[in-house]
Amino acid sequence: MKDTIIRDVYHVLEDRRDNPIDSYTSNIMKDDKKQAEDKILEKVGEEAAEVIIASKNDENLVYESVDLIFHTLLLLVYKGVDIDEIFDEFERRHK
Repeated sequence: MKDTIIRDVYHVLEDRRDNPIDSYTSNIMKDDKKQAEDKILEKVGEEAAEVIIASKNDENLVYESVDLIFHTLLLLVYKGVDIDEIFDEFERRHK
């Protein structure tokens, strides 16, 4: 059951992109194209740095990693990548 959460989160992000509401994810994606992408990329970079610090300090690694994964998913949704492309690539690499 827990293994569907990534797909569920992805679909929520797609819905927030396509049917904006007053939420963090809708608001970040509805800026003009350059600003929205820049803001998302800034968050991905920030979260990546926080994962590195968490790993080095042996604390909050799972929490910070989930933030990084979330913002990476947000970027992929914003760029219009279908979630099955992601799973197909994982499957291809698993072989």
